[in-house]
Amino acid sequence: MNYISAKLSAVKPSASMAASMAAQALRATGVDVIDLGLGEPDFPTPVHIIEATYKAALDGETHYTAAAGTLALREAIVEKFRRENDLDYRPADIVVANGAKQVIFNALMATLNHGDEVILPAPYFVSYPEMVKLLGGVPIIADCPAATGFRLTPDALEAAITPRTKWLFLNMPNNPSGAAYSQAQLRMLAAVLERHPGVLVLSDEIYEHIIFDGREFTSFGKACPQLRERTLIVNGVAKAFAMTGWRIGYAAGPAPLVKAMNTVQSQSCTSVAAPMQAAARAALTGPQDCVPMFRTAFERRRDLVVAGIAGIKGLTLPPPEGAFYAYIGCADLIGRQTPSGSVLKDDVDVVHYLLAEGHVSAVPGTAYGLSPFFRISTATADAILVEAVTRIGRAVAALATGGGRA
Repeated sequence: MNYISAKLSAVKPSASMAASMAAQALRATGVDVIDLGLGEPDFPTPVHIIEATYKAALDGETHYTAAAGTLALREAIVEKFRRENDLDYRPADIVVANGAKQVIFNALMATLNHGDEVILPAPYFVSYPEMVKLLGGVPIIADCPAATGFRLTPDALEAAITPRTKWLFLNMPNNPSGAAYSQAQLRMLAAVLERHPGVLVLSDEIYEHIIFDGREFTSFGKACPQLRERTLIVNGVAKAFAMTGWRIGYAAGPAPLVKAMNTVQSQSCTSVAAPMQAAARAALTGPQDCVPMFRTAFERRRDLVVAGIAGIKGLTLPPPEGAFYAYIGCADLIGRQTPSGSVLKDDVDVVHYLLAEGHVSAVPGTAYGLSPFFRISTATADAILVEAVTRIGRAVAALATGGGRA
């Protein structure tokens, strides 16, 4: 008997999680595998956040909260947006959920009708299209190749919009490419959106503090205030404060949308665990010195990987402008032959080969909507990254091209 919903037939599991599980399976056989599939900081959560959470639990913050989050946390988020993004919101404009992914899921659940289209600039975060499909929407992929800096152009945006378009998703800095947007570039996109008043904008800014080379981050809300009433700004504490396992995301947007998202949340998970909300409050209102310290480390690691990949013939890597990933071009490897005699047909084969031959786990670009690339996380120790790049280099050198060795 098949009792699984037909909705799941078109939905794929997380590709990054699948890559990590494959690495774990190989490691279980005794192989020394470097797992660069999942993207999360390797730093411990700052002690003051842990202590504040413990104190909150001891003080009785262990009960249900409002679906949107505690007033204290929403006020801290309001102050964060004012302090860091020069944006003025009220607590009623804020919603808190179990991670930024649930924020996005709730937004789609609250707004999508069957057949509504969501524009996803590719490469995109792996969960975007799957959530859209699960909730009855249609992902519309707008290619953003390396030639555009992996950024959405106004022309590409205009071409993707139809009468069925409900949302445009932006992710900046981008997972997986690291692409960031300047204020001028965001305003050019806004000029297109102004001609299409029915299109909502979801700006996923979870990596805002992980931005390199002296760039200044500009929130979409700050760059394009004229679109405020149809913009949802998504963020969270997972990346900036090394709190991936704490599961706290939040968003700011127009009150009617936030109210609808609260309804979804109240009828699903009720609310976020109260001690976790205390942790997020401590992160946003407490010492911020960990944030630039983490950013400096991520930029140093970015540089190590960029320099290492530059020395591997057949791979390309424009320096990521932010986040903690390397989206590595592998077009020159397609068609090459492995030592076992098989031919690499696409970036999925490349990733399988790197795991089997180099013992390095990565995620294929296919999962992000733009091939042929593969993504590795650079959010791990310098020495591990150096060893991973060395292994990748050896594996690539072992490939045959034409009748001889590469």
